[in-house]
Amino acid sequence: MAKVVLTTKVDPTYDDLPEERYHFPQKYLRQVEKAIGDWVVYYEPRRSTAELSSRGGRQSYFATARLLRVEPDPNLEEHYYAFVTNYLEFDHPVPFKDGQHYFESSLQREDGQTNRGAFGIMLRTLSDSEYDLIMQAGFVKTLKLQPEPSLEEIILNERPIIERVVSRPFRDAAFAVAIKEAYNNTCAMTGLKITNGRGRTEVQAAHIQPVSENGPDSLRNGVALSGTIHWMFDNGLVSIDDDYSILIDKDRLPETAVRLLNQDRRLRMPARDDMRPHRHFLNFHREKIFKK
Repeated sequence: MAKVVLTTKVDPTYDDLPEERYHFPQKYLRQVEKAIGDWVVYYEPRRSTAELSSRGGRQSYFATARLLRVEPDPNLEEHYYAFVTNYLEFDHPVPFKDGQHYFESSLQREDGQTNRGAFGIMLRTLSDSEYDLIMQAGFVKTLKLQPEPSLEEIILNERPIIERVVSRPFRDAAFAVAIKEAYNNTCAMTGLKITNGRGRTEVQAAHIQPVSENGPDSLRNGVALSGTIHWMFDNGLVSIDDDYSILIDKDRLPETAVRLLNQDRRLRMPARDDMRPHRHFLNFHREKIFKK
């Protein structure tokens, strides 16, 4: 097995849905097959679309996942899908270098400058140590919230980062940090931002496609909601249309609850498109939970 970096744009050329699958040409097949069962890191390049003139990409690592299997694309010859599981978005993106340190050694030339040719390779091999450093940087905020390690963990150099990433409490904490920051600790359906005297916010991180239904811990599968609205959302009393308008079950939701929602019945969202709810997950919520 071998870890790899998978490059994907905000508006990808290929049929990517990073939370579930990664589309790639045959020339990378052997490299991807070697990574089956191991972990991958997603990287967003400078170009946000397939257009050569496009800009706006973060040039950062933004998520990790475990590579599950590879299948041929039934509709496009010499192309394949890499299916993933355990997808988890970082609590903040990690730039490809920190000062003079490059997280991927292949991105640095012998003279210390950036190897720009390496950025043209959409899949790059990653060592275990490079992966661990990216994880530490990507989850630095979440790691600070974790309990102090036990004496045994200190002696054993604590738990490996991968063991933490697959644990549900860590994933919930990382998801909450990322969602709350993306939505500025504000409920997307009411515009409410309530903070107690100790700086703790009332808003919660809600999954659109539930974890119990294999929903990923992704910004695009999440939305910040106040406690009451979160309960209403999970129980199918409200939902979100593809145009980000708020859908209401008027037969079950009293007018007093409806008045809590934004007057224009529109979702308040992050500025970046790639942080907004994805139609794939919105469709799941409407069809399986809202059912109207």
